[in-house]
Amino acid sequence: WGTDEKAIISVLGHRNAVQRKQIRLAYEDLYQEDLIKRLESELSGDFEKAVYRWILDPADRDAVLANVAIKKLSPDHHVIVEISCTRSPEELLAVRRAYQARYKHSLEEDVAAHTKGDTRKLLVALVSAFRYDGEEINTRVANSEAKILHEAVKDKEFNHEEIIRILSTRSKMQLMATFNRYRDDHGTTITKNLEGDSGDEFLKTLRATIRCLNDPKKYFEKVLRNSIRRVGTDEDALTRVIVTRAEKDLKDIKELYYKRNSVPLDQAVAKDTSGDYKALLLTLLGKED
Repeated sequence: WGTDEKAIISVLGHRNAVQRKQIRLAYEDLYQEDLIKRLESELSGDFEKAVYRWILDPADRDAVLANVAIKKLSPDHHVIVEISCTRSPEELLAVRRAYQARYKHSLEEDVAAHTKGDTRKLLVALVSAFRYDGEEINTRVANSEAKILHEAVKDKEFNHEEIIRILSTRSKMQLMATFNRYRDDHGTTITKNLEGDSGDEFLKTLRATIRCLNDPKKYFEKVLRNSIRRVGTDEDALTRVIVTRAEKDLKDIKELYYKRNSVPLDQAVAKDTSGDYKALLLTLLGKED
């Protein structure tokens, strides 16, 4: 290819996960080399990172994102929360398999080794979860667990083992019923009641967990908004959300972004990025330059 970035963007940017995998296999067949390694050696900067994240199998990509997040000097707990709370149970299982194959450790082992205290308890429980994924809910359980959550929050016992148990074992539908019950009974959402010391890492992680479980689209819209609004763009967060949601619910997230910010997301991204990196993100957003 030499490096014709436009060709890379126009080919890979319009292919789904299955097609991208087939392209990688075909490339290896033809040239006896790994396309991903080749791209890594030819590209650089944010563009290289974005292409690399995009071309990986989704489970493998999540494994890489999780590993990078854990190994940071101050670990990115919210990335672990995102992966464990917004993927389906089967997807999370696939991520754990991919992680083990790639790093020869289990994901939960590495999460436990790089976190401590209550945050560790919560994150290990979340990454080990295999939730029921159906529609069935139990109203009685929702009522009683909304009470349990409220008591713990009222007493500022945010690390209560019951909170961790409920958030890490219940199905998403069940949790939504519980959070709705909480709101109806107390006139405010549980996340509002968890506003507290902004420096409290555990509290931040707990809030992100509830947001991801309750309304992932709203959560991702906020991550995008914060990544663009910052002085200097947070390219990591911007790339992560666009790449991981492109084949899921990016269209809905874009609509929500427009509703909340009165600016189309692609316009905001175009203003804050440049070059091939910008071209790839806009392609994934469905807006060509």
